[in-house]
Amino acid sequence: MRCPYCGSTNTQVKDSRPTEDHTAIRRRRVCADCSGRFTTFERVQLRELTVVKRSGRRVPFDRDKLMRSVQVALRKRPVEPERIERMVSGIVRRLENMGESDIKSQTVGRLVMEGLKGLDDVAYVRFASVYKNFREARDFEVLLGELSGGEGADEPADVDVDGD
Repeated sequence: MRCPYCGSTNTQVKDSRPTEDHTAIRRRRVCADCSGRFTTFERVQLRELTVVKRSGRRVPFDRDKLMRSVQVALRKRPVEPERIERMVSGIVRRLENMGESDIKSQTVGRLVMEGLKGLDDVAYVRFASVYKNFREARDFEVLLGELSGGEGADEPADVDVDGD
């Protein structure tokens, strides 16, 4: 493992333990060259996933990119990091269990929307407004109608996590 501070490969594991949801191993490491300390996570990966964008472009699935998208939606919201980690791990597990290596970006976006809807309504609306490409206030009204189960609840459109 390369040290994120000095780039040395001379690092040692000081502590290992499972995460709270037991989906990963958390390792505390120290660099023998610069004494920098950092944490790594080891997760099971069932298969290599590829995201197929609307344009047809194919990119490797990036769990960290998924996590960043979710964290942007949840910025300044009172949601515990463990719940966010569980949600993202659940999405990744569902994608891997679909049995396909090629996953449409709309599928990833739909799963994120489902997860955020159960986690935090404000984050759900934030995510939806960006990825459904809201252009006017009426778009928010329709989405809020869906949340409250009121009139005007249309079928949700496909979403694209990467905006393609």
